[in-house]
Amino acid sequence: MMKLVKEISVFFPAYNVEAQIKDTVEKAYQIIPKIAQNYEIIVINDGSRDKTGQILQELSSKFEKLRIITHAANRGYGAALKSGFYNAKYSWIAFTDGDGQFEISEITNFLKTQKETNADLVIGYYRKRQVSNFKIITSKMWELVVLVLFNLHVRDIDCGFKLISDKVIDSVDRLESERGAFISSELLIKAKKKGFKIIEIPVTHYPRIEGKGTGRNFNVIIKSFIDLFRLWWKLR
Repeated sequence: MMKLVKEISVFFPAYNVEAQIKDTVEKAYQIIPKIAQNYEIIVINDGSRDKTGQILQELSSKFEKLRIITHAANRGYGAALKSGFYNAKYSWIAFTDGDGQFEISEITNFLKTQKETNADLVIGYYRKRQVSNFKIITSKMWELVVLVLFNLHVRDIDCGFKLISDKVIDSVDRLESERGAFISSELLIKAKKKGFKIIEIPVTHYPRIEGKGTGRNFNVIIKSFIDLFRLWWKLR
């Protein structure tokens, strides 16, 4: 396979995914070394209480260039993403979830699209999202609020598969969201405000086989809206 990128950091947020994380890491090592001259693969273990940490330690002795960043306590999806963004060392950064809901081999589509369009961010949108109708409806409601407040037009703000230039991370104001579900919106809003080019492509999505998303927890929803309106007030 032709090398598609000179260097890339690929990271996976992970929380209580003991049944899936080994497969996720192994699949990454089947594809990433083939497409990048220089690479690192990072797993952010966000305070997992199951055997995720133990499995990652075993994998680190098997795979070179596997970095493990561990949060002593669960801090939330936003905190996991920030640990990935701010610890990545290469000029391109890709992330997707550690629970196996995305097809890591589709990263080749992201890299080809970036070369064709010269995008600063290539972000996924679901071909068919494998979640309940309730989650789809609430996500669309959230996207409508973001559209009204920030004029951000994207199909799936929170799709957990993105490719981002490190100059985006370096240029936008430091991301603040931690516990809430605002992190992806915050990143895209700030990137758009700085004039970075955002391109969307379709991605495959699989049903969750383990773990539980926290994005619909009441306290997480409240925190997300607080973060949303705080940023709106700051930018207005």
